[in-house]
Amino acid sequence: MSLPAVLPAAGSSPSPTPSGATAPAVPTLRDAQEGATSAASWVEQNWSTWLAIGLRVLLIAVIAAVLRVVVQRSITKLIDRMTRTAQAAQGTALGGLLVNNERRRQRAQAIGSVLRSVASFLILGTAALMILGTFQINLAPLLASAGVAGVAIGFGARNLVTDFLSGVFMILEDQYGVGDTIDSGVAVGEVIEVGLRVTKLRGPNGAIWYVRNGEVKRIGNLSQGWATAGVDVTLKADEDLDLVKATLDEVAERMSREEPWNELLWGPVEILGLDSVLPDSMVVHVSARTMPGKDRTVERELRWRIKRALDAADIRVVGGATAAAEAEEAADPSAAVAAPSVFSDTESPQAVNASPITRRPAAP
Repeated sequence: MSLPAVLPAAGSSPSPTPSGATAPAVPTLRDAQEGATSAASWVEQNWSTWLAIGLRVLLIAVIAAVLRVVVQRSITKLIDRMTRTAQAAQGTALGGLLVNNERRRQRAQAIGSVLRSVASFLILGTAALMILGTFQINLAPLLASAGVAGVAIGFGARNLVTDFLSGVFMILEDQYGVGDTIDSGVAVGEVIEVGLRVTKLRGPNGAIWYVRNGEVKRIGNLSQGWATAGVDVTLKADEDLDLVKATLDEVAERMSREEPWNELLWGPVEILGLDSVLPDSMVVHVSARTMPGKDRTVERELRWRIKRALDAADIRVVGGATAAAEAEEAADPSAAVAAPSVFSDTESPQAVNASPITRRPAAP
């Protein structure tokens, strides 16, 4: 084949092009129109469903908010009414002795706080579950997970839960309040603050004790109802009982008439009689019912007055160890000397010196 014949054949063949290069597709106006049409049709088909869901969620939220406000205002009014009732009772003669305004106020506030928290939790929690149900969300796994998490948190914070529940029941049952003197088992003192988790006590020496409510197993309230003041008077056994009783009766009658003891005494001072009779002493017991927390004050005043009255009546008061008995006759000094052994030499100087001194016969 000649060269001129090859060149035309080579020139007529197509030129090589890259195998992967393709022209990008440019969206046309028709494609955009079709997308807008499909979106509009989807919105047209589902707008009623979304509108119904939105209105339902809005209605649930509005009802929950309104119900929460109404319940909280009702609780607040109830607490304010309790506080006003306590203030009204405090203006009376007996109410001033029985009602502690600060105690009632703190108790009412604690109860109101608990009730408001519980109401908010129940209302908002129920509303949240209803909203999730509106979106067709399966609540079973969520509730199961919440239950497992609640159990785990309960085990981890069981002491905190115990303290909280114990504090709620202590407040609801009015076991003690601000101003009361209590014996909680772990500390004794005056209550200065009552909380849902911790109770603050001020001890006799001024120390402040923080007692967790969950640790309190027993409560001895020394400020509720009334208290009893008791005084034991120890006298000589040979004193005149009629004179003693007359003297104590005069002290009791005089103290019951004087202020401020006539308000602190909620009953007559009683001479209950002899508590014990011993060969050298006897004990007379005096008792009186007093205002709560004032028993120690009344006891001190009774002792003061009784001692002065007995001294004026020349009645002897004894206490502690009894009088010593008369001294016994001196014992024979030779009684402490051991008897000589049978093997000892009775003629030795030691035996002679250890033998009792005998009285020599008188000279004729």
